Amino acid sequence: MAPAFLAAGIYLTLMHMVNTLGTQYSPISPKFYPWIFISCDFLSLVLQAAGGATAATAKGNTTLSSDGGYVMLAGIVWQVFTLMVFGGLCGEYFRRVYVNRYNLTSSATAVFNGTKFRLFVTAVAIAFTTIFVRCVFRIAELADGWKSSIMQNEVEFIVFDGVMCLIAVLVLTIFCQGQYFPQMQEHNSVGRPAIVRHSSDLSGSDIEAATEK
Repeated sequence: MAPAFLAAGIYLTLMHMVNTLGTQYSPISPKFYPWIFISCDFLSLVLQAAGGATAATAKGNTTLSSDGGYVMLAGIVWQVFTLMVFGGLCGEYFRRVYVNRYNLTSSATAVFNGTKFRLFVTAVAIAFTTIFVRCVFRIAELADGWKSSIMQNEVEFIVFDGVMCLIAVLVLTIFCQGQYFPQMQEHNSVGRPAIVRHSSDLSGSDIEAATEK
């Protein structure tokens, strides 16, 4: 389940990157990234949970146990497909941004050329790659059933499951958005600019205009 939650954070991150660098270069509206892909991951989790529950309650019924395994496999395949589509959209967006890098706004250019932002993007890319590798491994693991040689290889399981998730967690923690992509805090949960919350953030003219109303 861990990769789904890590992926959800990446989906949200792309939405804020799009809002910062320019929504006009995105293949879809930025607000749809979390809605579409988190919903897809939720479906994946439901399938995996249903398959796991079916297999766990088989009680010696080989057919039922196998069916549960195939349902789990379907959930993971769907998760990999979701990641592939997201990766394609993400790659296309940054390709468009790079092609139009001289047409970006001054604020977007400052962010795009900033060292911290590039380190953050690299960290997100590494996390995405490790999550993808982990999910592909799970497909290979379940493809031949519960007694597959891959499933019984503990070293491979540790490397391609546990270590992949650990790397994703480490890079996202070390290169956290608060330090390396602070612009993310300037947008609220649906991607619009954050509203002013304190009167101290208002200029004198703004206060006077509000008072007159």
